[in-house]
Amino acid sequence: MEYHRLIEVMRRLALEAGDKIMEIYEADDFEVKVKSDASPVTEADEAADAMISAGLRAAFPDLVLVTEEQADSHSRTADTFLIVDPLDGTKEFINRRGDFTVNIAFVEAGLPTRGVVYAPAKGRMFYTRADGASVEEFGPFDKDNPGKLRPISVAEPDNSALMVVASKSHRDQATDDYIARYAVRDMTSAGSSLKFCLVATGEADLYPRLGRTMEWDTAAGHAVLQGAGGTVVRFDDHQPLLYGKPGFANPFFIAYAPRVELKDA
Repeated sequence: MEYHRLIEVMRRLALEAGDKIMEIYEADDFEVKVKSDASPVTEADEAADAMISAGLRAAFPDLVLVTEEQADSHSRTADTFLIVDPLDGTKEFINRRGDFTVNIAFVEAGLPTRGVVYAPAKGRMFYTRADGASVEEFGPFDKDNPGKLRPISVAEPDNSALMVVASKSHRDQATDDYIARYAVRDMTSAGSSLKFCLVATGEADLYPRLGRTMEWDTAAGHAVLQGAGGTVVRFDDHQPLLYGKPGFANPFFIAYAPRVELKDA
């Protein structure tokens, strides 16, 4: 794989999709539908998906592409593939809270090794470089020429005073009970894959997820966190969270800075 070209294409498509998403987000109204799994989908999800899918298929016609909004792609399992969530955090988008992202990732041998997470309403973009290390880019975002880049890395955590990030829309008692087992200095909440990025930048130490997610929700954020020195493991046995699973559903997981002393499930 030509990683330089891969990152160039993923970054540009994320920005183009972000422009379209914001055009719809800033309109007076937009259409919201309900999918077969009872989750919401908007015209922004569908428009961004069409743009990203067309761009990836044109650039990498030999790679398997899995995308949330195209159900026929969900049965195409492989060890190496591209995976897309064109608008992660649809509920945040509908409620105009801004914590939504464009997620594009490349999975190799079951692990996401390259990824782009773009939060257009927040003006934040995170991605892995060709060498696998993660950066945050600062706008304004030119589609052909990256701007100022800052290498990012996880924090050195203090296990007596951890910073924890949790879901904004999917927080539950089980999550709170698990977090209560740690010595927590403070907590924050965020939507979509931004939670991975907050751990990647050292703004948080720990992100436990005891709820339903799909691989397209997590792959890009996982890649960014991994490229910043972080780790994502299954909640039940602390083994690596792998991708390309039948149905693409994730188990519960924990994303963290490696020196966090994990509690058992």
